Amino acid sequence: MTTAIDLHAHSTASDGTLTPAELVRAAADAGLDVVAITDHDTTGGWDAAVRALPPGLTLIRGAEISCRWHGVEPAVPLHLLAYLFDPGHPELVDELARVRAAREVRGERIVRLLQADGIDISWSEIITAAGGGTVGRPHIAAALIRAGLVGSTTEAFGPDWLGERYRLPKDDIDVFRAVELVRAAGGVPVFAHPRATRRGRIVPDELIVALADAGLAGLEADHEDHSPAEAAHVRALAADLGLLVTGSSDFHGTHKSVRLGAHTTAVEAYERIVAQARGVTPVASG
Repeated sequence: MTTAIDLHAHSTASDGTLTPAELVRAAADAGLDVVAITDHDTTGGWDAAVRALPPGLTLIRGAEISCRWHGVEPAVPLHLLAYLFDPGHPELVDELARVRAAREVRGERIVRLLQADGIDISWSEIITAAGGGTVGRPHIAAALIRAGLVGSTTEAFGPDWLGERYRLPKDDIDVFRAVELVRAAGGVPVFAHPRATRRGRIVPDELIVALADAGLAGLEADHEDHSPAEAAHVRALAADLGLLVTGSSDFHGTHKSVRLGAHTTAVEAYERIVAQARGVTPVASG
């Protein structure tokens, strides 16, 4: 029997629409055997997900870290999936707290820009709707949808809205520093959707080579935002560098149409992640 493993999913601890408890129950209902909770720059959903873990499901605790590569101007934003790291590692804790604070500052600035153009949305309402989770552009998109200004998150992220006109940079972690910190915390770093050109600029393969030398463990290949050619490129590069390859849904609940388990990771890659981890272990229930 095939083991179904989805290593990239978000809850209300960041910008998903399911609570951590709802997320693990949905993962079990979707037929998954393993799911990773990877909220943006936070471990805030870990404990609730563990407490609600249904029988037969294994939880991988992780985070998706907001990073930036400064090899070109302007710097390129990118995301690093970090698995099974120690959530109490002081330097990593400090950096994630700094990035969460920067996200909030950026979010409020974006709302002020929208308000200056006569768009009636409320920052306090957005903070309340986030429910203590890491605030991101999807929360602002949801406010635009509630106000009837756009019909979907996809439209909100278009060039007339949060994708360009009202898009501001945020203060991310240098990607080499992030890889170093994740490894120091006993975690396993995997580059999220590295060739997703539909998301914007991508980094050159030469950077991934350098990151592999610095401790990067793997590349996410099978992802909703990768074309078949892009996924094939990622697989070939990973093979050349001896990196593991993952596939994941990047599930956000109703913020995205993709479903849990839409893309999955091979057992061999999952086992390599678990073998490399020194921070925390997978949590199995029943």
